[in-house]
Amino acid sequence: MVKHKFNIYKLHFTSPVHLGDARDDYGISLKSIASDTMYAALISCLAKLGNEIPDNGDLGCTISSLFPFYQKDKEDRNAVLFFPKPLKQTLPTSKRAVEERKKIKKVAWLDAKYFSKILQGEQLFDEQTISGNAIQGEFMTDAPIDKDFIASQVSARVTLESRTGEEDAKPFYMDRVTFKGYSGLYFMADGDVELLEKALNLLQYEGIGTDRNVGNGYFEYEKSTVEIEMPDASEYAMTLSSFVPETKEQLQAMLDSDEVAYDFQRRGGWITTPPNNTKRKNVIYAFTAASVFKNECSGVAVMGHVGIDLKPDIPTVAHPIWRCGRALFLPIKLM
Repeated sequence: MVKHKFNIYKLHFTSPVHLGDARDDYGISLKSIASDTMYAALISCLAKLGNEIPDNGDLGCTISSLFPFYQKDKEDRNAVLFFPKPLKQTLPTSKRAVEERKKIKKVAWLDAKYFSKILQGEQLFDEQTISGNAIQGEFMTDAPIDKDFIASQVSARVTLESRTGEEDAKPFYMDRVTFKGYSGLYFMADGDVELLEKALNLLQYEGIGTDRNVGNGYFEYEKSTVEIEMPDASEYAMTLSSFVPETKEQLQAMLDSDEVAYDFQRRGGWITTPPNNTKRKNVIYAFTAASVFKNECSGVAVMGHVGIDLKPDIPTVAHPIWRCGRALFLPIKLM
C-alpha cells in the first residue's frame, strides 16, 4: 500500500448552480462537474486575464472531476470528501446482501476510508456495513452527515427567444442545485498549480454552469490537501477525470479485458465568447470518472489527450477552443 497527497480545492457555492447535461435539459441539473468542463472554464478565465494560453491549452497540471463533500458549517474542520464508486464492482452474494441489493446499488459515493478499501480490492458490503449506519442514501461513510446535503430547486422560467432567435417566448423549468451548510464540490490537482490558481481566483467571481449572468454558479474556494491510500501497483486503473485516449492503440490495449467497466459522455456545448454565443462547439466523446481500464498502474498515473480543439469551421471563431482529456488514474485491484 502507498499513499499519495493531492492538492484539493473545495468550492463553497454562494448561489445555486445549474450544471447542464449533454441534452441541454434545463429541467435536470447534474450534481458534479466533469474535469474537462472545469479545465475549459479555467482556460477561459486565463484568456480574460490577458494571459497567453499555453500550447494545447495545457495548464501544467492534471485535475480530477469535481466531487461532493459534506461540511456542516464554516467552523467544521472535518469535511467529508467523497469519491465516486468504481463502475467495476463485485456485489456480495450473501442472503442479507441480496435482500438489501437496492440499498447497496444506490451507493454512488465513498468517503476516503471506503474508497481506499475498494481500491485495494476489499468487499465493502459485508454484514456489518449493511446492518450499520455506513450506508446513508447515495453516500457511504461512518461520519454523521445530512444525506440530503445536495438539494434541487426546480423553478419556472420563461425564455424570450431561443439562442437562434427563431422561437417565440415559452415557459420552461430549470433545476438548480444548492448545498446545505458549508458543503459543495471539490477537485484534486496534480502538478504545477500556478496557472490553475490564477484562473480560479477569477472563476469564483465569473461563476460556473448555466445562467451565470443572473447569479448562478458563484463560489468561494479553499485550498487544502488529501492523502489517498492505494495499492502499490495493479494491472487495472480507475480514472478520476474525463478521459480521452491519446491513440487508438492505447484505447484498444486498455479495453483488452472482460473486467473493464466504463461509461462515456458527449462533450461539446455552446461557445461562450461573443459574437459566437449562438454557435456550438464541435463534439467529442470522453470516458467518465469512475471508469476502470486494463492498464499497468503503479501509484498515480496521468494519461490522455491534453489538447483537443473543438473550434468549429466558422470564420468568426478566431481562437482555439481547448478541451482537456488528460486524466488522473489510480491503481485498483479487482476481486
